[in-house]
Amino acid sequence: MKLIINFSSTIFLLFTTSISAYTFSDHISPNFTASYLQFIANTGTFLLSRNKTFKAAIFNPGNQQTSFYLCIIHAASNTVIWSANHAPISDSDTVKLTVEGITIFDKNGNSKWSTPPLKSQVQKLSLTEMGNLVLLDQSNGSLWESFQHPTDTIVIGQRLSVGASLSSASSNSNLSTGNYKLTITSSDAILQWHGQTYWKISMDSKAYKNSNDDVEYMAVNTTGFYLFGHNEQVHVYQVGLSVANFRVAKLASDGQFTISSFSGTNLKQEFVGPDDGCQIPLACGRIGLCNDNSLSSSSSSTSSSSPVCSCPSNFHVASGNLHGCVPNDVSRTLPLACSSLTNNNHSQSNSSVVSFLNIGYGVKYFGNIYSDPIMFGVSLSDCQGHCSSNCSCLGILYRNSSGSCYMIENELGSISNGGEGDMLGLIKVNIGHDIDNEQNSQKDGFPVIAAVLLPIVGIIFLLALVFFLMWRKFTKSKKQEVKLGKQISISQHSSGDLDQDAFYIPGLPTRFDYEELEVATDNFKTLIGSGAFGVVYKGVLPDKTIVAVKKIINIGIQGRKDFFAEIAVIGNIHHVNLVRLKGFCAQRGHRMLVYEYMNRGSLDRNLFGGHPVLEWQERCDVALGTARGLAYLHSGCEQKIIHCDIKPENILLHDQFQAKISDFGLSKLLSPEQSGLFTTMRGTRGYLAPEWLTNSAISEKTDVYSFGMVLLELVSGRKNCSFKSRSHSIDDDHNNSSGNNGNSSNSSTTGLVYFPLYALEMHEQKSYMDLADPRLEGRVTIDEVEKLVRIALCCVHEDPSLRPNMVTVVGMLEGGTPLPQPRMESLNFLRFYGRRFSEASVIAEENEHGSVRIQQPRDSTRFVSRFSYISSQQISGPR
Repeated sequence: MKLIINFSSTIFLLFTTSISAYTFSDHISPNFTASYLQFIANTGTFLLSRNKTFKAAIFNPGNQQTSFYLCIIHAASNTVIWSANHAPISDSDTVKLTVEGITIFDKNGNSKWSTPPLKSQVQKLSLTEMGNLVLLDQSNGSLWESFQHPTDTIVIGQRLSVGASLSSASSNSNLSTGNYKLTITSSDAILQWHGQTYWKISMDSKAYKNSNDDVEYMAVNTTGFYLFGHNEQVHVYQVGLSVANFRVAKLASDGQFTISSFSGTNLKQEFVGPDDGCQIPLACGRIGLCNDNSLSSSSSSTSSSSPVCSCPSNFHVASGNLHGCVPNDVSRTLPLACSSLTNNNHSQSNSSVVSFLNIGYGVKYFGNIYSDPIMFGVSLSDCQGHCSSNCSCLGILYRNSSGSCYMIENELGSISNGGEGDMLGLIKVNIGHDIDNEQNSQKDGFPVIAAVLLPIVGIIFLLALVFFLMWRKFTKSKKQEVKLGKQISISQHSSGDLDQDAFYIPGLPTRFDYEELEVATDNFKTLIGSGAFGVVYKGVLPDKTIVAVKKIINIGIQGRKDFFAEIAVIGNIHHVNLVRLKGFCAQRGHRMLVYEYMNRGSLDRNLFGGHPVLEWQERCDVALGTARGLAYLHSGCEQKIIHCDIKPENILLHDQFQAKISDFGLSKLLSPEQSGLFTTMRGTRGYLAPEWLTNSAISEKTDVYSFGMVLLELVSGRKNCSFKSRSHSIDDDHNNSSGNNGNSSNSSTTGLVYFPLYALEMHEQKSYMDLADPRLEGRVTIDEVEKLVRIALCCVHEDPSLRPNMVTVVGMLEGGTPLPQPRMESLNFLRFYGRRFSEASVIAEENEHGSVRIQQPRDSTRFVSRFSYISSQQISGPR
């Protein structure tokens, strides 16, 4: 009987599968479910375009049987042009289409990927003849398109706008996001690996520049590859190709950007960048030595040269050749950069001994073509010393003829021959001691007497060593007590000053004399910034390094302590998203800090000032960089660091709009048990978390709140709190950064617009595009705006425990962490804030014009006096 039941069940399963496995043409309707097993007879295909040019399938790239992805595929060439889920699913996991969109579920019912919330219900899912997967409403209006969310490929009819990117897959069979990115800027198309540029279309000999117009988007069509200007008639850059009906531009998993066309039965590669195979960052793995095989490749544009790989002297191939080359000496290990935020046994530490291994002369590194030396006219030892003290530095290239010092930062790629003859390469290593190997190598052939005497001698030596260490510790502690007593007595002296010889911090990069900085700044001629506690000047050091010199003023007793605390905190902290302290001056009452120079200035000047509008991708890069910097301060250091004054003025921008946090020197350095004791107010109006006003405990979640407020300003391009005419719309008087332009003679009434409340209201209405900076003029999608607004609102929850930590925020911005829904019950305080700000603005205006005064409620008066009108200079740290 049981056998009969099982047999019947099997027949029923086969019958229902054969019915449901019908491949649809053109479109499907909601309440549709598909899995690979369900459509296995059609190799996972469940939807075809009208003429069967493209297909939608649950696909296993590389014919492996474990990882499946929802893909759009060019049928004739079997080329994947788009994939939905970066995390793979199994052959039994399901893709479901409902009126709310597409969702991919695993066998446990967990969502692995889904389309974002849509403005109306889905009527059907269509696959066009161009390869665009589109969700349509009942009026055939587009709700979502795969063309607007490219992965590693674009095809004819698809555009990649300025600020958008293609990201490589990890491999041909693993479609998770890899480490290579193609980004479109207003002037170029750039390939990057871990943020390091290794190719630009503007420097490719096969690309022709036709116009000085700003680039608006990249596209391929039937005649070639183009960077278009303001319309399709303006070709800023072009690569002319033969006529083809199907053409695909792809960022491959190995980091090469290729353009291919379909001819007959195969894809023909027409363009590759870079065409020098050794210019690919990992052409030969980590520290692999790449030689361009010119015999196997000419200057053809259709293929790159074939590299021949080896290891430099002092290195050998790593086990399995998975990671390139490693040192021959097993006691030497390659360090990890501090920016990796990784606790690894081989990471650099203060106790490790740093050395360098020579990789020879005449070498070059892919990143040096697009970067300047960090120092000029210095000796090799100076170059090595700079790298030794910088945990981000993993190696150097040094040119003897000019004394130029190039640094390899954060990630190690391949090295190649063919560089300048006087260019020397050195790789930094940590030195350890392989005792086991020494013991094993010396064990054989020992005489008997050695086996007897050595343990005795060893015991005597160990006893002597213990007594010596105890004696040295005792004498050292005595000396420290004497030195500490002297410093305390000096600090209590009536003069209240410390000269440069009485103050010392181990590991601080450089201590400058006042005269040196006076010369470097041309007698403090060029002012580039100012704040309540200091002014900042531009300077040039003797080695041509441009720096920012912050001159502390009105320092006072507490200010002096803060100054020394700032040096102690940041002197040995290095992170790619933190402004680096290069040195200091503490001489004859002068207190100055010397920072790396950030050539694009502060975020507020770029976002609110008269600078060219920040594109959406640039804003996202700023947000991600700032989040990474805060995550490091909160959890990447030995002790937790809370900034307490995150605002656009304290976020500085470098090349490619790399964001770096400044002015964390006056932050409070807290241990976990101390974090609840810090209640002294510090911050700036508009970015203060509610706990400042209620005397609640201050924690790292205070920075999360301020970051959320900055994120809203990045979305809107306006200050969160600014005066505007009530007769104007929310988009009028854009860029009013001063916060008081509402008093113009043309406006009869003014109001203080509290943008966070407006953002909350638009979130409730799902009207996210009303929040976007209107200057972007459609160059941002509703999904992109919604993502940042939801993250921002989660960050500004009134209850600090509901705010995500910055590591989680980084994951949300990167896309690896799902976006939560903001908790409305913890955001209602924004309505109170908005009402109080509006009341305060009306009273301020009426008082100014001598009209009727309105008596505010007590709580409102107290709130305004403590929050709305408190000066940013009163409670802000130095800039």
